Amino acid sequence: MAVFADYRGLPQSARGASVALGNFDGLHVGHRAVIDAARKAGQGTFAVATFEPPPRAYFRPTDPPFRIFRPERRNACILAEGASTVFELPFNGEMAAMTDEAFVRTVLVEGLGVSHVSVGFDFRFGRGRMGHAARLSSLGRALGFGVTIVEEVLEYGAKASSTAIRQALMAGEPEVAASILGDWWIADGPVEPGEKNGRTFGFPTANVHLNDLIHPRHGVYAVRARTRGETDWHDGVANFGRTPTTGLRDPLLETFIFDFDKDIYGEWLEVQLIAYLRPELKFDGVDAMITQMHKDASEARIRLKDAAVSPN
Repeated sequence: MAVFADYRGLPQSARGASVALGNFDGLHVGHRAVIDAARKAGQGTFAVATFEPPPRAYFRPTDPPFRIFRPERRNACILAEGASTVFELPFNGEMAAMTDEAFVRTVLVEGLGVSHVSVGFDFRFGRGRMGHAARLSSLGRALGFGVTIVEEVLEYGAKASSTAIRQALMAGEPEVAASILGDWWIADGPVEPGEKNGRTFGFPTANVHLNDLIHPRHGVYAVRARTRGETDWHDGVANFGRTPTTGLRDPLLETFIFDFDKDIYGEWLEVQLIAYLRPELKFDGVDAMITQMHKDASEARIRLKDAAVSPN
């Protein structure tokens, strides 16, 4: 299993695959249907090609953070689905300028040497999004590879999409996001030293900046957390926001892990958002805030007791 950061200069062993092609941010049920189509066409052996950075990041660099997965998590999840290879197609000025036919000839045929390509029904490619799934199918016939177009996949009567996951997270609905993802959404990153106010309040927190990960609704969540390499999840409560009571600053995920006293500064922390408890508030003083924090922790324990390990 391998990850390649280009479509040029590939070893022969990486070429000729049945390839699932798309953005695959979040790897939701619709994405997995595209992957399953590539698996079927490849008789169990397949690869996945995605874009890095995503075209949206290239064309709209000032947009708010929108990634559901960091690239490393996306690739790990793809490989866990059974892919032999992940191709991170570099989306830059050169690729943005390619016509649909040039993309197929240069990237898919000359670069990846595809034997088959599967895409979602709404896949667009080429300069100005000129190409579509039917056009890819036509070009495939002309250039010697098969194409499977996967029709719309519905989840609770709505289209399964990365957009729907983002909307749910920004609305403070992690359960809805999880139903589309097929698992709890994970916010992750290195644990950074903070102001250490929580320790003086009796709530020491592990602090993570989400950076280019999508920012969920500000507020308090029941969570489960673990450091990279751990298999077991620990219950906890987290606040994502700007802490208006103790002083505004950039949004930060502050996680208090129950019954946990390890020093994890610098370690990679994964935090599952399980349930939204309340919006972020500005309190009259620290005492009022601490009282509410105790209530939040109690509520989180109750919610986590009833929450499934996996939403499916």
